[in-house]
Amino acid sequence: MTTDQIILFALFGGVFAMLLWGRFRYDIVAFSALLLGVILGVVPKEDAFLGFGHPATLVVALVLIVSAGLVRSGAVLLITRTLVDAGRGVGRHIAIMGGIGAVLSAFMNNVAALALLMPVDIATARKAGRLPGKTLMPLSYATILGGTVTLIGTPPNIVIAGIRRDQLGESFAMFDFAPVGLVTTLAGLIFVAVLGWRLIPDPEGAQAQGGAVADQKARFVAELTVPEGNRRVGQKVNALYETADETNVHIIGLLREGRRMFGSSRDVTIQAGDALVLEADPDALDEFRASESLEFSDDRRMTLLDEAEQGLSLIEVVVRDDSRINGKSAQAIGLAWRQRTVLMGISRRGRRITERLRRERIQAGDILLLLAPAEQAEEVVDWLGALPLADRGLAVTDNKKVWPAVGAFAAAVAAASFGMVDLTVALGVVVTVYVVARIVPLHQLYDSVEWPVVVLLGSMIPLGSALETSGGTELIAGWLGALTAGQPAWVAMLLLMVVTMVLSAVLNNTATAIVAAPVGIQMAGALNVNPDAFLIAVAVAASCAFLTPIGHKNNTLILGPGGYRFGDYWQMGLPLTLVILAVSLPATLFFWPL
Repeated sequence: MTTDQIILFALFGGVFAMLLWGRFRYDIVAFSALLLGVILGVVPKEDAFLGFGHPATLVVALVLIVSAGLVRSGAVLLITRTLVDAGRGVGRHIAIMGGIGAVLSAFMNNVAALALLMPVDIATARKAGRLPGKTLMPLSYATILGGTVTLIGTPPNIVIAGIRRDQLGESFAMFDFAPVGLVTTLAGLIFVAVLGWRLIPDPEGAQAQGGAVADQKARFVAELTVPEGNRRVGQKVNALYETADETNVHIIGLLREGRRMFGSSRDVTIQAGDALVLEADPDALDEFRASESLEFSDDRRMTLLDEAEQGLSLIEVVVRDDSRINGKSAQAIGLAWRQRTVLMGISRRGRRITERLRRERIQAGDILLLLAPAEQAEEVVDWLGALPLADRGLAVTDNKKVWPAVGAFAAAVAAASFGMVDLTVALGVVVTVYVVARIVPLHQLYDSVEWPVVVLLGSMIPLGSALETSGGTELIAGWLGALTAGQPAWVAMLLLMVVTMVLSAVLNNTATAIVAAPVGIQMAGALNVNPDAFLIAVAVAASCAFLTPIGHKNNTLILGPGGYRFGDYWQMGLPLTLVILAVSLPATLFFWPL
């Protein structure tokens, strides 16, 4: 081995060791390794930061912004509320939720897909009277599997496509991963829905954990208005109870022209302009509003809100003794016309609210749910003299923009798929459309980007290129080739997949793909076979990290809410890994002949 190879292997070994240790965050580890590589002279200083402008890095950032836009527009909510039913058996529920998760994660970041569906799954489990841990792990695995279907489904696919372009002259297209990915995903979904969930040990504390997730947020008494043309106009209030149950919202009564109709309002016919009095947490309230196309307030106050340039924010504040609103009502202090802010709800534990919200006299200790223009949210809190609660990422779903959001994204995917425009440019156009149309508020444009992943990619890509340039990947390929000497090429591919899966179970799957993809190309070259087959195999193996909670962020996300222990994952994950190997290897050989 040359000196450069020794230094690079030492750097990669140090990175892997530090990632396994977990003492420092992976982006800090990767960036430190890059700087050390530049200082030691194994990474050319002029190439040190090229990774941050690499198409793979840009696509990951853009996909995360597009995912946020699809969430805020209500596109995902539209799917889940249509297809999810708490009355189904566990197997059917996993099949349907897993199918939704797989489809979503094929076209958006799979971490974002799980984050969207996890609260739905927990709420469904609670209504069905079962532990969330029985379904959260299958849902996590389904979203991981779905990411293998398209180029943008998961960062390893994006990285591998970029490496193919750098070394073979052309990137993979949007759906080049689909034949093998679909077969793999279908086999994995069938396994987790039929047998896999039965292998999960009974999670410890899952009941408490699941309850904690739901109870972290205060429940507010709130009002939502039925606008002109709403489909519920002319129906009885009873018609809303199914949606209310599904979204964990309690309908207290109805207000019409200042007159309260509580208790007996179930049989009242709904008229345009009626206000529903509800009790719910903020997320449930927003989901119910989007599901039933209700308005935040009356027409006059909605006009004030629509003037906001950067979108709307839901904020929670605690009223102090010296707050401007203490002892007064929102109407009395002119909250709407002075600050363009609507009082959405009041949380007052153990005490009854008897007036319309904007006329209710606020008391010290009340928690207020406010809807304010995003650009002046902090100013509103200061003006009230209230104490803001910690930011819980409360989002306002704008269900009027579902189809523009979906249409722009679908057009971009189609244009990139047919080669009309580069994927990076297509996604950039979508992000621009989302910002101009205020689907993603400008002030939140960069909030949805997972910057540690961007730094990881930007740092590891130059290191991976240096390893390739120094002949390091050729050396690794030679070692693996020696182990399979005299065997068919598919045996070498199988060994590469196993090694990649083991690494991905304990390391970041993106970093694993950066190392394993060039090795696959070198192995294919040594065997004089199709390198694309090895790259597709690496893509599947790098993504399918099912053995530990640290192998993939989705597995880490469900650790607490599911009440899992570290050792619970392999009991379903190991058989699933074997299923994936048994299915994906022949599928790769069939669709990408050697």
